[in-house]
Amino acid sequence: MIGICPLPSGSLLQEHCNKILMKETQMKSMNRDCAPETILTNWKAINWTKVNQSVKSLQLRIAKAIRLGKHNKAKALQWLLTHSFHAKLLAVKRVTENSGKRTPGTDGVRWKNPQQKFRAALSLIRKNYKALPLRRLYILKKNGNKKRPLGIPTMKDRAFQALHLLSLEPISETLADKGSYGFRQKRSCHDAIERCYIHLSRKDSATWVLEGDIKGCFDNINHQWLLQNIPMDKKVLQQWLKAGFVENKQLYPTTQGTPQGGIISPTLANMTLDGMEAAIDKAFGIKIRSDGFRKNNPNKIHLVRYADDFIITATNKEILENKVKPLIEKFLEQRGLLLSPEKTKITHITNGFDFLGQNIRLFPKGKLLIRPSKAAIKSVKEKFKGIFVKHRGSKAAVLIRNLNPVIIGWANYHRHACSKKTFYLLDRIMWRNIWNWARRRHNKLGYRKIVSLIFMSIGNRNWQFFGKFDDDKTILLRSFGAVHIKRHKLIKGGANPFDVSWDNYFANRLRARYAN
Repeated sequence: MIGICPLPSGSLLQEHCNKILMKETQMKSMNRDCAPETILTNWKAINWTKVNQSVKSLQLRIAKAIRLGKHNKAKALQWLLTHSFHAKLLAVKRVTENSGKRTPGTDGVRWKNPQQKFRAALSLIRKNYKALPLRRLYILKKNGNKKRPLGIPTMKDRAFQALHLLSLEPISETLADKGSYGFRQKRSCHDAIERCYIHLSRKDSATWVLEGDIKGCFDNINHQWLLQNIPMDKKVLQQWLKAGFVENKQLYPTTQGTPQGGIISPTLANMTLDGMEAAIDKAFGIKIRSDGFRKNNPNKIHLVRYADDFIITATNKEILENKVKPLIEKFLEQRGLLLSPEKTKITHITNGFDFLGQNIRLFPKGKLLIRPSKAAIKSVKEKFKGIFVKHRGSKAAVLIRNLNPVIIGWANYHRHACSKKTFYLLDRIMWRNIWNWARRRHNKLGYRKIVSLIFMSIGNRNWQFFGKFDDDKTILLRSFGAVHIKRHKLIKGGANPFDVSWDNYFANRLRARYAN
């Protein structure tokens, strides 16, 4: 097995593990809370509550040191965390339980059973660590015309990235721009959309928007900038950046960018773009009050960013064209990045613009509406079409089982916008597709017989599509129209999951979410 040190079995395995763990506990700079109190020989017997508490304790200390400006102390705590056995266990758990656990790297290794996972945790040692080349894969972009390159690391490299991400996240969250919402804990697309609404819906709000898109953000970040500015182990970071990738059995070097597919890449990209908001504030003399309110901002300049997609508002087009855009270009140039000329444009709010799958537009009488974009509606319709074609000969239960996740996911994403009319439209399209599917599958049966086979009455619904599995269990098709529209509550800009003073805020926010 590549990347994992071979261990003896049986009693020798326990003796070998005991020796390794005893060495860890004897290290002078090892925090006592991070060392395991019991010898672990069974992955399923690990006390994950204790493991999480141990790691979170160090993460809180790292974030506190950064807030107080004690960067050397934060660096020492990062070293403790990345050498903690509990953190290594958590890193292996993360990469073996996420959606990519079945995708191997260039070595073909996957960690499937508890013994392999435990051995993997013991193998995460910095000394002599060398990252293996990435496995190159391609996926279609949203437009369906171009392909996005992915770099898939090996399981061991993924676990190492997850381990160092545990020590990097407290810093990235503490230093992040308040207007940044992508790939961050406790934040989502809905927060970014809600902030757009707050900045654009008032009578005195900005009326012009710079729609920014960075050209190949992940693929073009300057390596030298990352090595000089990312607060983590430089030797390990350089291993990931210079690992290269394998395509058609040929090895290619990587001279720039951080690979899409690496577990730490989104955080590295976020930290690269953090500081954009501060650069704008400094250029325009905008002051930030203790409550987060921006004063001395007559031009209504606000930044809302989700990963590499962002918008910047202003009261007139000239400010965005002549001042803000050159400022952003200079900021990105230092990091080896460029604005995409095709996707970057300046738009008046009455013409509307698309952002994160929503269309934001100001209508007459000053009414701002946020609705699902035409591209998002077209995308979900194409998904339905593909499912119906694939399952044209399947049972109703199988068809419903494949349709429901798409319906639930799409409706939940758009339930915070003005989506009711769109939901009813999609329900009508769905019913029409179901009827065409049923007539094609039961082409020798009459109208009444088909209705009796696939529809039932529930309450005031007389056309509820249902199916039955072989074990006689019934499954019902979910409905877009049944999803309630509710406005999303914006998260506070300074909320930090690695600051104990925010614990009650996050607990109340979570409680309110599940109450609805």
